[in-house]
Amino acid sequence: MVTDYFNLPDLLTLEECAGNFYFYYESVYEIFKNDFIINKPKFRGQRIGLKKYPLVDGKEYTFYHLTHFGKNEKDRLPDLQRMERIRWPKPLISSSDHPYLKVWQNHRGPNKRILIYHEYEGYLVVLDDRGEYLLPWTAYLVTEQHRKRKLLIEYETFISANAAQ
Repeated sequence: MVTDYFNLPDLLTLEECAGNFYFYYESVYEIFKNDFIINKPKFRGQRIGLKKYPLVDGKEYTFYHLTHFGKNEKDRLPDLQRMERIRWPKPLISSSDHPYLKVWQNHRGPNKRILIYHEYEGYLVVLDDRGEYLLPWTAYLVTEQHRKRKLLIEYETFISANAAQ
């Protein structure tokens, strides 16, 4: 059992921006820009890229995926829970070797994905493996208990399969 907890940065709340959503949205973007454009993280030495296009509100598509939700790409909506946690993806990616974090690979269709899960916070970062580099694909709070169980089973299955090799 791992007891060395992985601390995450403070949330950025709408209240900290006096309830002004426009100012909040721009503040969230500034953190994203600093963490993923100006000071890019690496995942275990591997380069992290960005999906820039299509731009949404003049901002990179990766930002849109980290801060919005919805199945229909053209109709995704801002997600305050994702926005509040905009400071979390970079340290999870950069410190993915931390013993508290659960990290594994899976496939979604033809895509190879790397998942980084902070179990206590229920926060998941998904990276898309493009071979030469990785793309932050999405990151979100996992709130449903059945989804949390499914992730943990997938993680344990991956660990068991790789331990046998």
